[in-house]
Order: sequence, then C-alpha cells, then structure tokens
Amino acid sequence: ALVAFPGGLGTLDELFETLTLIQTRKIEPIPVVLVGRAYWKRVFDIEFLHDEGVIDTEDLDLFWFAEEAEEIWDGILAWYVARGRPLFDSC
Repeated sequence: ALVAFPGGLGTLDELFETLTLIQTRKIEPIPVVLVGRAYWKRVFDIEFLHDEGVIDTEDLDLFWFAEEAEEIWDGILAWYVARGRPLFDSC
C-alpha cells in the first residue's frame, strides 16, 4: 500500500508516479490512501480532472481519503478482501 501524508513535491512525485503506474497497468493495483482529506482536496482536485475529461471515471477509484490510523488500516484490509486476497486468514 501507499499511504501518503501531507507533503511537498517529493510526496507528490511518489503519489503521481504510483497512480500513473496503476492507471497504465504497469504495476498491479495497490491500495493508495491519502491522509488528510482537507489537505489533499486543495492540492489535488481529481474531480476537476475528471470534469475536464483528462482522466476516466475509473481513475476516481484509484485512491481514497482517511484521517486516522485505524481507518487507514481497516481500509487496506478491506481493499484486499474485496479483491479476494485477504492479508490474514481471519479477514
């Protein structure tokens, strides 16, 4: 999983590279979590990109927002379960 916290250009570089590799199917999809919705909504307006027609509707599902550690972890576990690949036998 990639869990991105608010950061600068290096963080943006890693985030966009990962999203691009997933989008272009160069790597297997992984969970991508952006921590801090308020921050990321200002930095990265994916709805605008979609409205402009430069990204597909399916790209809106490449990541999700979370605020707390438990929410991040639960989301990652759920992501793997939804794909039939639970991380642990108990999931």
